[in-house]
Amino acid sequence: MKTPFKTLIVASLLAGAGFSAFAYKNDGAMMDGKPSAEHRRMDPAKMEEMHAKRSADLKAKLKITPAQEGAWTAFTAAMKPPARDAQQRPDRAEMEKLSTPERLDKMRALRTQHMSDMQAAMAKRDDATKALYATLSPEQKKLFDAEHARMSGHRGGKHQ
Repeated sequence: MKTPFKTLIVASLLAGAGFSAFAYKNDGAMMDGKPSAEHRRMDPAKMEEMHAKRSADLKAKLKITPAQEGAWTAFTAAMKPPARDAQQRPDRAEMEKLSTPERLDKMRALRTQHMSDMQAAMAKRDDATKALYATLSPEQKKLFDAEHARMSGHRGGKHQ
């Protein structure tokens, strides 16, 4: 190959790599060290509003009777998203005082507690769902099964 041709190819590759890095930075989850708008956590008030709307829609579809109201109330209470607790995050100043092994142990303990809390919340949701389901008529159960299967596809970012 001729030298000018090699130079042109190398320059093109470098320019392409640079452009790709620029495009990734501007389209990625982080820009200037902050999450982009689509990667930020949803506003708790908006989450509560969406939860209330979905609950009301499901209640209307199921045609919940007065006899089922107690189980419905327990179900909706268990399904509410948990409040973001300020205690979930360790104090930065406190963590900086710890040695690396102590910090790792502290983070492990926090993860263990978080997983335990999540398991308890999921068990509460499961129990409330089963209690409501037991009060439903066969027609309501069929509709609930269809709605639950449809909503299960939305967990973890999987939209079907």
